[in-house]
Amino acid sequence: MIQSSESPERIRELLRRNLQEVFGEGDAQRRRAAINDLWTNDAVLYAPPGIVEGQDAIGEFAGKLRATHPHFVYTPHGAPQVLHNAGRLAWGSGPHGEEAEYTGWDVIVVRDGRIAALYVFLDEATAEFRRSADGQS
Repeated sequence: MIQSSESPERIRELLRRNLQEVFGEGDAQRRRAAINDLWTNDAVLYAPPGIVEGQDAIGEFAGKLRATHPHFVYTPHGAPQVLHNAGRLAWGSGPHGEEAEYTGWDVIVVRDGRIAALYVFLDEATAEFRRSADGQS
């Protein structure tokens, strides 16, 4: 049986820091520094709008997403879970001190102590919120 060489604590750290320092960060330079520390050079982000490849594109995507709701904060819902070289974290996002307007899960695959892939799952209520915000039914 093959065992993962990835540290469970590092995977938990990556999940927590990515949520706050990449997707929750409004300053482009701080966000970029976090991406350099947390993500592999060839990382891939799988998110509802599509697939984003590479650190530069991930930083641009995170910045554009952040600009759509600069007053929102990301709040972990529970503790990160780790399995071999992967981890997941449930989260919510909304105005500070208020109920989350949308929720989801981040699932990461880790290679050499850094995020190689991130899969973002939005909860169904979030999909309904997004469709109604876009004027779709």
